[in-house]
Amino acid sequence: MESIVLSPTPAIGHLIAMVELGKLILTSKPSLSIHILTTEAPYNAGDTAAYIAGISATTPSITFHHLPPISLSPELSTGSANIENLIFEVLHLNKPIVAEALRSISQNHTLHAFIMDFFCASDHQLSNIPTYIFMTSGAGFLSSFLYLPTLHKTIPKSFKDLNNALLDIPGLPQPIPSLDMPKLVLDRRDKSYEYFLESTICYPKSDGIIINTFEALDTQALKAISDGLCVPDAPTPPLYCIGPLITSKETKGSLSECLKWLDSQPRQSVVFLCFGSLGLFSKEQLQEIAVGLERSGQRFLWVVRNPPPSQKNQSVAWSERDLDSLLPQGFLDRTKDRGLVVKNWAPQVDVLRHDSVGGFVTHCGWNSILESICAGVPVVAWPLYAEQRLNRIVLVNEIKIALPMNESDDGFVSAIEVEKRVTELMTSSESRDSVRKRALAMKQEARAALSDGGSSRAALTKLTELWTK
Repeated sequence: MESIVLSPTPAIGHLIAMVELGKLILTSKPSLSIHILTTEAPYNAGDTAAYIAGISATTPSITFHHLPPISLSPELSTGSANIENLIFEVLHLNKPIVAEALRSISQNHTLHAFIMDFFCASDHQLSNIPTYIFMTSGAGFLSSFLYLPTLHKTIPKSFKDLNNALLDIPGLPQPIPSLDMPKLVLDRRDKSYEYFLESTICYPKSDGIIINTFEALDTQALKAISDGLCVPDAPTPPLYCIGPLITSKETKGSLSECLKWLDSQPRQSVVFLCFGSLGLFSKEQLQEIAVGLERSGQRFLWVVRNPPPSQKNQSVAWSERDLDSLLPQGFLDRTKDRGLVVKNWAPQVDVLRHDSVGGFVTHCGWNSILESICAGVPVVAWPLYAEQRLNRIVLVNEIKIALPMNESDDGFVSAIEVEKRVTELMTSSESRDSVRKRALAMKQEARAALSDGGSSRAALTKLTELWTK
């Protein structure tokens, strides 16, 4: 049987992205079988059992291979290492296990391709079949990663020690402050920097890079990469833009509380605030957001998560705290006629597509960006971690569907800034009208890219035809 193998990073979000890619590939080549390698991570990677069972029951062409667990060294098992270093160590120790899995699968299947999550790029040498990297973020982020070895050679200091000097990176709309580089590469003495540098050096050795974007969205970065500007000393592998690839999560219950509430609100009147599963704020920052929202006078739907643990509150069971204890006294009562605050979760895709939502305050995670684009909703860009500061630059200065949330040097955002940006996004103004117009245009471009004859559909067909010739 003709097959391909997918290798995600061991985390629920990365697994879901790989499964969605596998399902997309099957729409183009239903004769293929998809094999996905899963690893039991020695850290909190999210519960995958129920998800895997659901996919196995509904999509028989996708088979999961559960690899044997690995053991971390004692120093990494103490909990002092950051999650990215743990991920890379797991991937490093997993290489011989992945190689053996590929050999085992190939005994009964004709393997046409091995597709790796972008964290796993150094696995390209494990097999003699064509290898591809799946980039789950945008082309701006990809251009910075491909250019990282060049920056490493030409800049002797860590990015965090450059006094926020401007960096020229091909494909980005302007020179970027050094502190806007992805957080994992700010310190060249950190192990995560070493791991990522090793990975980016492997990118040009792959047979292609599959990227979750579309040509009309990332024009400048895609051109720079394709022209070889980001990898000046080696050939650049072909790019396959197959996005926007997003997951439509099921609404919990028969109808989410959020959607019921939105049904009663005027068209495009609500600003939606949601910051991903890792977007945590201190109690002080949560209260500042609340003050800003109240002063803005705008209708809002806000997803609030518990503050992260700290020395100050580590003895407090934050998970048991109700919203009243996290937000300013009387806030919920004063805003009940125009706002809804929910704890921990909302059906983001469904909310963004709701006719009552007119704006989105987001952490700039790439999935959230694509979901807002597919819904035609303009955003306020408030990056928190990973590559999100770089995404903000692209959203504001190139794609032009976002207004920037400006923070202080320590990352804190004032109530005044929250009020200003929410008001600017939701009330008639030149800037509001401009980002709203661009958001609607990008929605149409996204739809066109995925249609028959569209750029993303053509890229997917071109890719899968390579595997079945």
